[in-house]
Amino acid sequence: MTDRWALVPAEDGGVHSAPLGPDGLLAGPVRWAADAAEAVRGRPEVARWVWRSTAEVYPRLLATGVRVERCYDIEAAETLLLGHEGRYGEPRSAAAALARLHGGPVPPDPPQRAAEPGSQSSLFEPQAVHLPLADLVEVYADQQRRHDRTAYPERMRLLTAAESAGMLVAAEMNRAGLPWSAEVHRRVLHELLGERYAGGGEPRRLAELADEVSAAFGRRVRPDLPADVIKAFAQAGIKVRSTRRWEIESLDHPAVKPLVEYKKLYRIWVAHGWSWLQDWVRDGRFRPEFLAGGTVTGRWVTNGGGALQIPKVIRRAVVADPGWRLVVADADQMEPRVLAAISRDPGLMEVAGRESDLYQSVSDRAFSGDRGQAKLAVLGAVYGQTSGDGLKNLAALRRRFPKAVAYVDEAARAGEEGRLVRTWLGRTCPPAAGASDDAAEEAGIPVPAAEDGPSEGSGPQEWVPGYASTNARARGRFARNFVVQGSAADWALLLLAALRQSCAGMAAELVFFQHDEVIVHCPEEEAEAVVTAIREAADLAGRLTFGETPVRFPFTTAVVECYADAK
Repeated sequence: MTDRWALVPAEDGGVHSAPLGPDGLLAGPVRWAADAAEAVRGRPEVARWVWRSTAEVYPRLLATGVRVERCYDIEAAETLLLGHEGRYGEPRSAAAALARLHGGPVPPDPPQRAAEPGSQSSLFEPQAVHLPLADLVEVYADQQRRHDRTAYPERMRLLTAAESAGMLVAAEMNRAGLPWSAEVHRRVLHELLGERYAGGGEPRRLAELADEVSAAFGRRVRPDLPADVIKAFAQAGIKVRSTRRWEIESLDHPAVKPLVEYKKLYRIWVAHGWSWLQDWVRDGRFRPEFLAGGTVTGRWVTNGGGALQIPKVIRRAVVADPGWRLVVADADQMEPRVLAAISRDPGLMEVAGRESDLYQSVSDRAFSGDRGQAKLAVLGAVYGQTSGDGLKNLAALRRRFPKAVAYVDEAARAGEEGRLVRTWLGRTCPPAAGASDDAAEEAGIPVPAAEDGPSEGSGPQEWVPGYASTNARARGRFARNFVVQGSAADWALLLLAALRQSCAGMAAELVFFQHDEVIVHCPEEEAEAVVTAIREAADLAGRLTFGETPVRFPFTTAVVECYADAK
């Protein structure tokens, strides 16, 4: 009896399903069911369902109370395989994969729609081309052969399984929603912004600050218009290139204080104000559309709602249900620990094997106890700060941890030379092709400058799908980070998969994930079990991803009623 079955929607509104053999081909008769829920319920022994897209099938299953243990997402696998083959950006749909297999014209991918507030519809369903089951199985079998041809087939298979598991987690999180108190949110907005004026104009506090800015300049200035602010400073004899806070705060002018305060509150009003609350919060839940693997590095994004940029003050509205708790878990110093695991540097692995402060341990070895210098050195190695103090710090780090620094140095060289660069499991950074940095900046795509260095809380410059810079140094800097950041994303997928399995028998539900943070909403009596499950999932993910190493991946975990209380 096979434990893998393929499932596709049928033209008559039902679904077709059939068992698959070890070679990925049909191993039994095709069966018809009225819907996916009937098909899945009828085969409880199936361990892994193979389908075109999780976004197409799984939300419907969840709506009927059906949960699957594992799946294989053909279109997610196609994206990973195309990247590994150096063909990133080619159409990823199952229909496109079938056309390539037969040498026919390849159809473009359907356009991604914008998420609609409150919508639970699947992402690609309205425009997707449905394939007959036999065609889908042919694509799946070919993908199995292509996995065998990758550099490390077992790692690549694990990555595909992890990415597919991430798709299940994302769909379940979209279904569950993040607990959200509209009452608390409104109270916070009133405290920060004051009363709302009729007609949708700026609230009272913003209007007051705008008046203060204008008074400081001696003329009417629109603080929400950067060009107007820059012009006002110029007329005051002060030249500024932008209205970014770090540049404005260094100026000596009476408009600075109200302007900085205005900009902070304006962002909250626009991004998480009353209109956002009305659009995105329903029945005590905020339901953004999480997209697993939404970036080149594998990091998640959301399609609407801005869930990954919730200001700390607005987190006060994220409140657990009565009798429930939020278990908020942050991975401690994840990137340096990942660097230790992928580089196999003995010294760094020994340091990363402790659950204590990694930066302090590094500083004791290489920086005479100066934790700040140690942190800058490690971040500089990952993000590519190679000038000024960064160069000196990197040299000290190289003396103590030569294999770790050599690993990211080689990734940078490969990136500069246009070679493919891969994460530990095989996710691939696309090669440079065809767009200038000037064009990228005009399109709003960030291109790191050589003099930029890492800072507290800074992240990588994300390589935008469909864009690859011809600036060799810029791409080298990204590739340096990609091998660490992408491998961390691979590890996080396996963490989520393991945590999902541990929580399967509980009332607990995963409700939020971003990069190195996960939130589980659970009854108060399950909170300690969830804390244990997170720790065990992190250990298991580390072993599965990187093999047996001394490296540990500890979490700082808080059990709270309100998200804002976790930090």
